[in-house]
Amino acid sequence: QCEEAAYEERRYPAGKWACVTMGEPMYEQSISMSFMKLMRYICKENSVGCHLGMTVPVLNEIHLTKEGTELDREVLTAYYLPGVFQQNPPVPMDPEIHITERAPLRVVTRVFYGMTTEETILREISLFWDLLGSTDTVLRETYIVASYENPSIPQRRNEIWFICQA
Repeated sequence: QCEEAAYEERRYPAGKWACVTMGEPMYEQSISMSFMKLMRYICKENSVGCHLGMTVPVLNEIHLTKEGTELDREVLTAYYLPGVFQQNPPVPMDPEIHITERAPLRVVTRVFYGMTTEETILREISLFWDLLGSTDTVLRETYIVASYENPSIPQRRNEIWFICQA
């Protein structure tokens, strides 16, 4: 019988992402509004006028305030473009959506389930630091919350990603 690993290290290749940055008063508002913008782009509001297809995970890049006790208001939400669109991404109709080439990424990741609120994310970051212990191999200010299922699913699968230093 196998124990589930507490965390794992992964590498992701470079690729093109559709990204939106929002800075609403609450984290949940920022990701909800960003995701709706991305869904309109995915569904039809793009230069090819067709459904692009969903990919997972959807990433939310977050930053902690200087004190490290709360999330910065600005949240970047990113959708990975399907392989068929990587070379020539459809242009978004929404000027707030930017197509970005993201560099290869190495992360240490840990799964958690449920809703993603500022409170749950701060708790998951703290738990993960307790698990990892003192290390300078990962960034301390920037984290990624990866979501694999529809936000309406109460016990949806998420991950917290700690970004490894280059």
